[in-house]
Amino acid sequence: MRADQLLVERGLAASRSQAVRLITGGMRWFDGIKWRDVAKNKDDIPTDAKIELLDDAEARYVSRGGLKLEAALKHLGLDVTDCKVLDVGQSTGGFTDCLLQAGAAQVTGVDVGHGQLHPKLRSDLRVLCVEGLNARSLTPESLQEACEMVLSEHWEPPAVDDPEPEAPYSWMRGGGEVTDYDDSDDADDAEVEAHIAQATGKVNARPLEADPAAEGAAVHQRPNRRKPGLDGVDTDPEFDLVTGDVSFISLTLILPALVPLLNPDSRLLMLVKPQFELQPGQVGKGGIVRDEALYGVVEARLRQCCAELGLEVLDWFDSAVVGGDGNREYFIFAKTSGA
Repeated sequence: MRADQLLVERGLAASRSQAVRLITGGMRWFDGIKWRDVAKNKDDIPTDAKIELLDDAEARYVSRGGLKLEAALKHLGLDVTDCKVLDVGQSTGGFTDCLLQAGAAQVTGVDVGHGQLHPKLRSDLRVLCVEGLNARSLTPESLQEACEMVLSEHWEPPAVDDPEPEAPYSWMRGGGEVTDYDDSDDADDAEVEAHIAQATGKVNARPLEADPAAEGAAVHQRPNRRKPGLDGVDTDPEFDLVTGDVSFISLTLILPALVPLLNPDSRLLMLVKPQFELQPGQVGKGGIVRDEALYGVVEARLRQCCAELGLEVLDWFDSAVVGGDGNREYFIFAKTSGA
């Protein structure tokens, strides 16, 4: 079996791409007599062979984003124990995985995509994955509503159980002459209409509940009840920490939507990808920022954006792990002004 496939098969890597990075860091297998180094990810290895990773850092989290955040938290000396965190651009869940391993109580992840979060995180009750939500248009109200939808039972209309009788045409026996037909149990017109409405999905909602605080007010529908075991999940749209790793969009377009989710004690820690903060003409071939002076332009622009939004930048520092495409990346750490 290919070396990268074997790592995934044994659960030592979350993906083939992660397996390739682990192999690059060093991998060997035992042939029964001696250890053999794995030179390439496509090297053939017996499926039952004993294997060893020389550097398993890449395997600590579901993606290398976890390594970036781990280094950032260490640089800042930031303790996230028992914190309620919003992870913007959750994707596979590298940041989320790191936050949970660092002791976060709950992580709400937002991503514009679908189906990217690693299964081990999707099944974790501390993780609330909100998909198909663009952080640029995020509001406290829309986030809370989306969270409640994720937690709710999506009630489906009941299947119409109307089995065909064993002898549906028995009343027609006798040469077509009706001999013993009894219509006393037949449905009336109202029952027929209700049955048709149910079968076509028109009657598919839970009963509406009146707002007890508004006597005589119009009846409104509350969200579906929550799934079993999720009653204690907090969907209040206010967080101790907001983290983010987004692509193909400038943070200047996202930060305005994140500020209302912060309280005076909250902190904001966002990964900065310069190639998405600059104009296309400023980015070189392959999406690489090659002009060192442009990094300062990006920093100045984001600092100005934060100031205009009432955020105080506490730190700006290099990411310890470079981007997958080779670009330099940074972290910006901020809080609300006056906090």
